[in-house]
Amino acid sequence: MRELVEVIAKALVDNPDEVVVTERQDGRTTVVEVRVSEADMGKVIGKQGRIAKAIRSVVKAAAAKEDKKVVVDIAG
Repeated sequence: MRELVEVIAKALVDNPDEVVVTERQDGRTTVVEVRVSEADMGKVIGKQGRIAKAIRSVVKAAAAKEDKKVVVDIAG
């Protein structure tokens, strides 16, 4: 899942070198944390959070195929 989120985030931002995606287990849930520069934060979140919601939907669909639970956390 980390690779999927990383590809999506790097495609959205102006500074793809500053995108850092980490993945950690929290019980039975996998947490994928995305860090981008402050200047690119709006591009990843989108108006009213639409892009962030779309990223979460794609990841949720991919995780459902593997019968896993994945949470995407966007940090600045």
